[in-house]
Amino acid sequence: MKKIIFAMLLALPMTMFAQKIGHVNIDAVVQGMPEYTAAQTELQNLGKQLQDEFQRKQTDLQTKSDAYEKEKATLSETLRTYREQELQKAYTELQQFAQTSDQELQKLEQTKMSEIQEKIMKAVDEVGAAGGFTYILPAGALAFIGASATDITDQVKAKVGAK
Repeated sequence: MKKIIFAMLLALPMTMFAQKIGHVNIDAVVQGMPEYTAAQTELQNLGKQLQDEFQRKQTDLQTKSDAYEKEKATLSETLRTYREQELQKAYTELQQFAQTSDQELQKLEQTKMSEIQEKIMKAVDEVGAAGGFTYILPAGALAFIGASATDITDQVKAKVGAK
């Protein structure tokens, strides 16, 4: 029994040296991808459109509110109540628009980043299989990267068409 354990302890370091370990800087790959640049542009354009519409709605609400304040003293109770309800409804719609806009932007960002991550993972799998790697780890998550680990960032960048 002792001989088996001893043999296993001797063999363990040998198997550790036989493993090929690589690391990849995912952030560098993502930022170099044309898909990432296109996604950022699309998100910025949509964000600007939504912000412009929000500003327009906010200006309209402010205009209505100012007009109401000017004529409030001369309005009958019924008209005053009606205008206040209109203003409250417009304010609620503005809040809902802001919330829906944020959700739309987040959903688009999540979709685009998911597509990019899938493409990167496929490229990492291909590079790992072609290079005979046992493990490929994200470089940013590692406290120490030894000299025997191989940086495959450039190979992954080439697979996904990143600069």
